[in-house]
Amino acid sequence: MNETTKNFWEVWNNLEPYQPPVIFWRLYYDDRGFPLFYTQEDKSGNYIDVTPEQYQRASMRVRVRNGQLIELDSITVKKLTPTATGTPCHPRDVSVVVHNSQEHTKWSNRVNESN
Repeated sequence: MNETTKNFWEVWNNLEPYQPPVIFWRLYYDDRGFPLFYTQEDKSGNYIDVTPEQYQRASMRVRVRNGQLIELDSITVKKLTPTATGTPCHPRDVSVVVHNSQEHTKWSNRVNESN
């Protein structure tokens, strides 16, 4: 056995056993339970662990309620509606945001779920 082979076996026998990285699949969601994105990264925010199959589908027709993933049969529709609270906009143009002291109509998104 030559010096190179001897050095190889010495290093080989002293190697730490390989530890594969931990793989996780996550769905991050907002405070209302609406999905934001699926990822395998560790990010800050609300998340729930999902199965590899759920991760692969990456369905946005889900909600997180009480720490459980709920798949929806319904369709979610967001509609801009005038409300008592919301963003103050010009009375004749919802795309122009104005100060509260000016004449305005307040608008906010309303979320409807239907079959």
